[in-house]
Amino acid sequence: MKFHHLLLFAFVAFVTSCKQEKKVHHYIKFNNTGALYQFLKWSPESRFPLISAHRGGPMPGFPENCIETFDNATTYNPMIIEFDIAYSKDSVLVVMHDDKLDRTSTGKGEIGNYTYEELKAFNLKDTEGEETKFKIPTLDSVLSWSKGKVLLTIDLKKGVSYAKVVEKVRQYKVESNSIIITYTANQARDVHRLAPDLMISASVQKTSDLKRLNNLGIPNDRIVAFVGVSAPEKELYKFLHERGITTILGTMGNIDKSAIASPSKNVYYHLVNNGADILSGDNLPQTAAELDKFRYNKKLSSPYIN
Repeated sequence: MKFHHLLLFAFVAFVTSCKQEKKVHHYIKFNNTGALYQFLKWSPESRFPLISAHRGGPMPGFPENCIETFDNATTYNPMIIEFDIAYSKDSVLVVMHDDKLDRTSTGKGEIGNYTYEELKAFNLKDTEGEETKFKIPTLDSVLSWSKGKVLLTIDLKKGVSYAKVVEKVRQYKVESNSIIITYTANQARDVHRLAPDLMISASVQKTSDLKRLNNLGIPNDRIVAFVGVSAPEKELYKFLHERGITTILGTMGNIDKSAIASPSKNVYYHLVNNGADILSGDNLPQTAAELDKFRYNKKLSSPYIN
């Protein structure tokens, strides 16, 4: 009888261990900014299309703009994490998209009405509106976590100081895995003057946009070109690639909806095949599967990705 009990115990232990098996994480690591520049300098030989997880890749159980969600995203693919920064009442840089807490946390009202200590009392809610045990992170905690794991695209909400964010990037020595998002040529100019060594995501939806950036003193080797939220003509990709510039296409919204409605069309596969280098969106599992397939078919690899 004891032997049977032992067998049963061993079987239960084996099943439990299988269920608890850790997911594999796919990390991106650049030892210095030179490695980052080399990776982002577009060429047919070194091209390695990636996903940028919009707001970190939220899904059921994992809220947007949350370190636990960022970490979960890396179990699908090597990952660029896009996230948003806001101020608390006491000017702590925290990670949050909305001006108000209601949609994404158990808090109520404007985020700027609470000190960081007060914000710590709230839990984050996932994409289904379900409360989780996860908390609103600080920029400090995200930068500290990110090194050797992901590439960051850092989005600043209205009123947040680029200078303060650059100061934090310097403090945590994450220049080699950070890209600062800008929306206008003048913002890009200001960031480049503040930190000439940092990579900038700048809007380039026509050739004249790049010429304006160049005229403002921003060289091509510090630009990642955001080409919009609908696929541009191939000529724009060609124009940018000839200048060594990597492109980001936003798939959040209509493109993601189309891909979900027609999975057999391999929407994301065709987007990168047509010239997009980074896909920034919300449909993480499907995008990851199609990019895996694309990279396998094209025999693409990178020394910076495990």
